[in-house]
Amino acid sequence: MKYDAIKYILAACIFAGMAVSLPSCGGAKLSTANEQMARGEYFDAAKTYRKIYNKHTKKEERPLRGEVAFKMAECHRQLNQFQRAAAAYQNAIRYEWPDTMAYLYLAEMQHGAGQYAQAVKSYEAFLDMRPDSKAAQTGLAGARKALAKSGGTRYVVRKADMFNSPRSDFSPMFIPGQYDRLYFSTTREKVNGPRSEITGMKKGDIWFASKNEQGVWQRPEPVEGELNTEMDEGIMSFSPDGNMMYLTRARREPNSPTTVEIFTSQRSDAKWSAPVKYVISGDTLSAMGHPAVSPDGQWLYFSSDMPGGSGQRDIWRVNLIEKVGTLENLGEWINTPGDEMFPFVRSDSVLYFASDGHPGYGGLDLFKAELKKSGGWQVTNMGTPVNSSADDFGITFGEGESGFFSSNRNDARGYDAIYSFELPDLKILISGWVLDKDEEPVPNAVIRIVGNDGSNQKQVARDDGSFSFPLQRGVSYVMLAGAKGYLNARQEFTSDTAEEDAEYGVDFILASIHKPVVIDNIFYDFDKATLRPESKEALDEMVQVLTDNPNVTIEMASHTDRKGTDEYNINLSSRRAQSVIDYLIEKGISADRLQSQGYGESRPKTITKKLARIYPQFKEGDVLTEEYILQLTPEDQEIADQINRRTEFQVLSIDYQMF
Repeated sequence: MKYDAIKYILAACIFAGMAVSLPSCGGAKLSTANEQMARGEYFDAAKTYRKIYNKHTKKEERPLRGEVAFKMAECHRQLNQFQRAAAAYQNAIRYEWPDTMAYLYLAEMQHGAGQYAQAVKSYEAFLDMRPDSKAAQTGLAGARKALAKSGGTRYVVRKADMFNSPRSDFSPMFIPGQYDRLYFSTTREKVNGPRSEITGMKKGDIWFASKNEQGVWQRPEPVEGELNTEMDEGIMSFSPDGNMMYLTRARREPNSPTTVEIFTSQRSDAKWSAPVKYVISGDTLSAMGHPAVSPDGQWLYFSSDMPGGSGQRDIWRVNLIEKVGTLENLGEWINTPGDEMFPFVRSDSVLYFASDGHPGYGGLDLFKAELKKSGGWQVTNMGTPVNSSADDFGITFGEGESGFFSSNRNDARGYDAIYSFELPDLKILISGWVLDKDEEPVPNAVIRIVGNDGSNQKQVARDDGSFSFPLQRGVSYVMLAGAKGYLNARQEFTSDTAEEDAEYGVDFILASIHKPVVIDNIFYDFDKATLRPESKEALDEMVQVLTDNPNVTIEMASHTDRKGTDEYNINLSSRRAQSVIDYLIEKGISADRLQSQGYGESRPKTITKKLARIYPQFKEGDVLTEEYILQLTPEDQEIADQINRRTEFQVLSIDYQMF
């Protein structure tokens, strides 16, 4: 149950005018229930109405039963007891209670209880009667979103048991920049106040918990000084220096509704002074609470039902330095016809708040609002698991994207508890290997990666040739790998923008400058030197190699198999080598960096370690001469001839135009 006397006050005013509509039945008991409800004593009123409801079971008492069920439902709704309220609204509808709002409230309670499919039907039933209801339209959108299980985030949420008691604990708050002490509101049995007729629990106090020298949270205790009284105190914020506390206090007078006001308390050493009322305006009828101080100490944000707002409770702000004439409503971007409460100001352009007026998962949801250059706010639901079908509110941030908030999820009584949240760093990596053309690790290879976000990383590959770099989302990177005795290799890619862990894989195959390197997948028409279209990819990779190594000159060589005369094979291989040279020149490689040579069958291929892995019928070091091939089976002879038919390049120099 959230500490929200603002809601209790307004509801009490509404019900004060309704109490006389019930006929006298059972005398004092019914009048007692009406008076309790009018004062906002929902816990006591709900119990009294339950007794009345169970007492009147005759057929002719059905209208009265429907009215009492509705009243009882309203009490449970104010106490955030979603399931109990939904059951009571269903009874009111069953007994033909005429107020069509019962259908909307039923939908909202089913929504808050996580009964999304039922909530959708109830919203739709209400919209059939009131198609212009923005509250129902918004609720329906939220219920459908929740039913579709959309809006999930990477936040990790855990119940913070070290702060919680069997009663309500809520609205945690750090002093700015001091993350070793957490203040919060509590109704645990050890607080100062008596039991509340509104909630059935003891009236709230402000407690805190501290970390010890080992960084472990210790048992909570009440704040020292004169801050806590027999009245409700809670929902606080602090000045930037931490010496001034702004808090909400619910003041209770006999036979009068509770009123909510903002107070201040000064810290001296470790003690807090008796609260002093903070006057925002001359309006003495409106409720004002849930204070939140901006990080620069200039503005006080708060929630109020004062005239001039968009709905029931709106978020307002007033300048703490020049209070007169600075009171302003945050406008329609933030405020809705519903409730906007529990603001938390993280920076001059980022505001967090709780609302049941924006589409959500049920009850109050937490929202993030970012100030746009145009002056409006971009409001975003914080998604699950921060938000649930129940009330989620009262957020505070510690270091980074972590902190605490409060929620009454998974509690049929509506009691609140404090939860921690953390947004883990995304684990985005790029990893791979630096290998030579035989797929062996290149010793001492250096990999550099430069991003368009200004990042620049360097790493020496491990002994097995592997490497790994952390990345950022949505950044374009250029990678370069090189090693002594090898040509450089280059890769480009852009990391995904998705909010999820990812690992990219990229391998670098470095060409040696000391031995010929075969260019795979170069194809010619039969008995011709014409390059086939499927050779383009391999040739373009060769263009990239020469571009990445601008000081290199090469010999491009072509080899044939043993078939045909020596003269024919030399001529064919020469023309084929020249075809490759012509393609490279056409793509912008300087002609004086390139030489062509046709070797025919004069340089049979020596089996490498890689070829031996691919073709285990050959051993590493075997030379595919004609004599060797003639000893093979016909099938292996064809494979050997295929290996000998190759195009390869050899580095001639590495100092082109360096001097």
